[in-house]
Amino acid sequence: MALYRGRRMPCAIGRSGITKAKREGDGATPAGAYELLQVMWRADRGARPRTALPTSPLSPADIWSDDPRDPGYNRRHRGRDHSFGHERMWRSDGLYDIVVETSHNARPPVPGAGSAIFVHLWRAPLRATEGCVAFSRPDLEWILARWRPRDRLVIQS
Repeated sequence: MALYRGRRMPCAIGRSGITKAKREGDGATPAGAYELLQVMWRADRGARPRTALPTSPLSPADIWSDDPRDPGYNRRHRGRDHSFGHERMWRSDGLYDIVVETSHNARPPVPGAGSAIFVHLWRAPLRATEGCVAFSRPDLEWILARWRPRDRLVIQS
């Protein structure tokens, strides 16, 4: 369960629960307090979310590096020919119709300490993620419309 500005909302977390020792591919959601850095969305599936955060539309060529060998690890890239392991951001399942980059392992990224820890739309109510935090679309839109730069996503174990 998530709490933001007095409102309780169901959310989904990683299939392996919450961890204080995040590792690439462990399926866990990292404990900590994180900034929300930018909102990305599929413009073909909805309007730009209302938010004070920076926004950027996704394109079919967008990927996110999840390969610790990649010098661009835990970063967004454009290009279908990226030679390192990555996740496609343009998904058919709707999870990334709205997706928010968090500050987990971002400044600078430590190879293997976990990548692509996002806040995004859930697949189904409370269905586990690969390590992200997921909400229903109405709840995520509500959060983003009220999010302020000093706010933090706090994940407690």
